[in-house]
Amino acid sequence: MTPFRGTSTQQEAIPDAAVAAAADVMRSGRLHRYNTLDGEPSVVSRLERAFADYQGARYCLACASGGYAMSLALRAAGVEPGAAVLTNGFTLAPVPGAIASVGARPVLVEITEDLVIDLDDLERKIARTGSKVLLLSNMRGHLCDMDALAAMLDAAGVVLIEDCAHTMGARWNGRLSGSFGLAGCFSTQTYKHINSGEGGLLTSDDAAFMARAIISSGSYMLYERHGAAPPRETFETIRLETPNMSGRMDNLRAAILLPQLASLDDNIDRWNERYDLIAARLSAIPGIALPQRPDAEFYVGSSIQFRLPWADAETARAFLAANGALGVELKWFGGAEPVGFTSSHHSWAYIEPQDLEQTDRILAGLFDMRIPLTFTLEDCEHIARIIAHTASQTSLDGAA
Repeated sequence: MTPFRGTSTQQEAIPDAAVAAAADVMRSGRLHRYNTLDGEPSVVSRLERAFADYQGARYCLACASGGYAMSLALRAAGVEPGAAVLTNGFTLAPVPGAIASVGARPVLVEITEDLVIDLDDLERKIARTGSKVLLLSNMRGHLCDMDALAAMLDAAGVVLIEDCAHTMGARWNGRLSGSFGLAGCFSTQTYKHINSGEGGLLTSDDAAFMARAIISSGSYMLYERHGAAPPRETFETIRLETPNMSGRMDNLRAAILLPQLASLDDNIDRWNERYDLIAARLSAIPGIALPQRPDAEFYVGSSIQFRLPWADAETARAFLAANGALGVELKWFGGAEPVGFTSSHHSWAYIEPQDLEQTDRILAGLFDMRIPLTFTLEDCEHIARIIAHTASQTSLDGAA
């Protein structure tokens, strides 16, 4: 088997238009978002307006990271220290980290074999804990039944904040991810759908919520310089009551992002072409199980997940190593120790240990791979052949 020579961590180059825009900002010396000429909107304000328009949201705030956007959303939603906040048992560390950062207590909810939050377990834990907030992680780009979720939360009086780090541009029944609850939190970290190295975007239709978020983000009394902010009168009391916890985006990162936003939908089509090719090949391999994608879900296939339900820990490690030896970079979510961006709830020692038998069973055989746009379709074919080969060899070795 010929090894694959590419890498799943190699992103496409920043577009020429974004490089030129960044150079313009650097030549101006005006990198700080509030360092503007009279009557001139900052680049960050222009990005906020453009992303609000893309999302169909009234308001948008650009900030330092997706994790900061989640922490900010929880604070602006009024989550207090000690409060129980629900979230998926399968997510990445910034999600429980955001909950912990406001002094709240993460309550983890089981997931299904399709890698989405288990609505039955969610209903039970709402009743048991009395929690009034769900920080939903659309982990690795998988959307649950968002209509059913929204109806359940509305009936229970639970506020929904969506972590859309992996679902920028995704839709459920035509409705954009991030628009189903109080707020949507997005990331522009290098491996997300638009790339500024680090960065975050927070959207909402709630004026008071967004005013609290803007003041908390470090606007001082310059909130009128925001391109997608509530009207001035919304801030009259909030501006004096809300502490400054600075986490602003700068004009340099915003300049890099604006041209990428314009090409986001075209890039989603390119990601999905690659995802669909790999998924079709893997689904034909005996012993490999892929999450089911409902017809209502329009996803962004920037990564792919699959399970070896039959594999024990030793077999999973052997499968991981065999793929690595042939150049295919997989992440395994069943390992006892966190590796890179891969972790499980067992490694979050700062939260109360929780029993998630169903989630643990699913994660034990779960593998994950990024699909950067630097992969050609031929690369995707090559990778799928390698995974088929290593799955077959690992299965045979296990049987022996």
